[in-house]
Amino acid sequence: MNNTTAKQDSRILTKKDIWRAMRRHYLAISTYNYDSGFAATLVWELFPALSKIYRGDPDGLQASIDNQFKFYNCNPWMSPIITGATLAVEEKGKTKSLQAVQDLKTALMGPFSGIGDALIWVLFPTVLGAIAASMGKHGNSIGMWIYFAVYVLFFFLRSFLYQLGYDSGASLMTNMSDQLAALTDAVSVLGIAVIGAIVPSTVNFKLALKFSQAGVSLTGQQILDQIMPGLLPVLLTGLLYWMLKKGRKMTTLILMVIVIAMVGAALGIFKA
Repeated sequence: MNNTTAKQDSRILTKKDIWRAMRRHYLAISTYNYDSGFAATLVWELFPALSKIYRGDPDGLQASIDNQFKFYNCNPWMSPIITGATLAVEEKGKTKSLQAVQDLKTALMGPFSGIGDALIWVLFPTVLGAIAASMGKHGNSIGMWIYFAVYVLFFFLRSFLYQLGYDSGASLMTNMSDQLAALTDAVSVLGIAVIGAIVPSTVNFKLALKFSQAGVSLTGQQILDQIMPGLLPVLLTGLLYWMLKKGRKMTTLILMVIVIAMVGAALGIFKA
């Protein structure tokens, strides 16, 4: 109890200061440049808190701002944990801790981005989007509302990550860093497995061509299914992914698929 009270008494920032930094994070996190990443965003986000930490010490504040302007790039959903932790470190050590603050950001922004990218940008949109699309094909909009509700929940939960990082300080973040690589790999494998299962069940790409010989009639789709079920959807998805990696625009690929599907259906090559 005494340790907890002493820790709270040594703090300069209040919960109100942390929530103010979080609100500024929401407003500016989309500001990015290729020179310093999100560094300018970070300075604007943390400026009120840093001003309070270095009150009466303009040279210390300037040194802190210069330190925050160093390159920083992290998934915006996970970034509050890191920036909250750096505030706790800098609040305690001030200018003596600037190198530790930069080292902490450098060490964690990669692993935390891996977690955020794999979960928020890949796994959840893929799974929730597939559910929404599958239900939408049958005229059911519940999947879409589930997708929306989950991300609204994430939006509000994200606010508490700042406080989590600040309360934990550097110790928890450093202890977690060794486990992040393994967790990132596991989530990536899960995401790949989910995508592999979704492609043949969601992409509707079938041949309508028929072949007859010796009184036996088979469609091209039946022949392909005997070779490998879902082969065409996988090939189409792979082709579009390859073209996307080659720099083709998403809009161009969508229009290309629509035109090929319409022409192919009109000529009797493809079927729904």
